[in-house]
Amino acid sequence: MASVTERVAARVKKLRAKRGISQETLAEKTGLNRLTITRLEAAAHPPNVETLDKIARALQVTVAALVK
Repeated sequence: MASVTERVAARVKKLRAKRGISQETLAEKTGLNRLTITRLEAAAHPPNVETLDKIARALQVTVAALVK
């Protein structure tokens, strides 16, 4: 079973790709560093709640949609 971090990583990557935006664009929309987005999508470290909120808003989904 995938960890929460792995599920979030896969979900963010899928939603970002579905919307046709790059990691750089997502970083700009969230105010996060592109490397943070890269690491998150690689499940290199668990995101904090603030990061999840920023990403959810940029992707126009709920935080719950990212962690389900």
